[in-house]
Amino acid sequence: MLLGVFGAGTAARADPRVMAEIAVAAEQRGFESLWVGEHVALPEPRTDRSPLAASTLLHDPLIALTYVAARTERVRLGTGVLLLPLRHPVVLAKQVASLDVLSEGRVLLGVGVGTLPEEFAAVGVSMHDRGRRTDEYLAALRALWEQERPELIGDYVRITAVDAHPRPVQRPVPVLVGGHSDAALRRAVRSAQGWYGFGLDVPEAAALIGRLRELECELGRSDHAGSLEITLTPPLRSTERAAYEDMGVDRLVMVPSNSLDRDGLLAWLDERAPAGPT
Repeated sequence: MLLGVFGAGTAARADPRVMAEIAVAAEQRGFESLWVGEHVALPEPRTDRSPLAASTLLHDPLIALTYVAARTERVRLGTGVLLLPLRHPVVLAKQVASLDVLSEGRVLLGVGVGTLPEEFAAVGVSMHDRGRRTDEYLAALRALWEQERPELIGDYVRITAVDAHPRPVQRPVPVLVGGHSDAALRRAVRSAQGWYGFGLDVPEAAALIGRLRELECELGRSDHAGSLEITLTPPLRSTERAAYEDMGVDRLVMVPSNSLDRDGLLAWLDERAPAGPT
């Protein structure tokens, strides 16, 4: 089972020097991937649905990962998750392809539909059709990355008589769909290389992975899609690994507390590293 670290570009790790040092330290200690979440804007005052206070330092994920990519060599760079309905897919396709080229093929694109009405209102996007919008945006990304002459005419996107380069290094770019609803699980099986579950304890993870396996049989997957990769983030203070690995989790992405400073983060990495410090 691969091990990743969540939260580059957040809290203490929003400081550029700390972000770079923690990224390099994670790579040296054998972590496979670094992950950044996304909120474009958060409710103020905070609501029950908001995962963070609006004052939380939280860099744009693609900019943070580009910064990290320039300071590392091997560690993979994941969005966990990017809120796809809030980003225009033509612009996003260029950004992700550029990051994949500049990092020499290290991008893992996790996407989700979003849950905060205030965030959608701030961007001017309706929440009511965010699932359909996400499906079409995923198709648009694939068209721009993979088609010789990209074309897609949809309800939200019109791509015709244009092209955009560079193409990504990875073919295909690994897309992971996040979310715990049945719609999200179906989207992962139909349209992605993987599924990302966030904050799930062992029983919750087992139930959702079981449902994913049912949907794989029900919906089928194309031969080129391969088996669905399972990436999962456990609850904040969880120290369990074996149980997740036994249920078929391919990658466990662990979250350090936002209260940790630079020294605390380095100690946290040492305690959880798949390999010792180098």
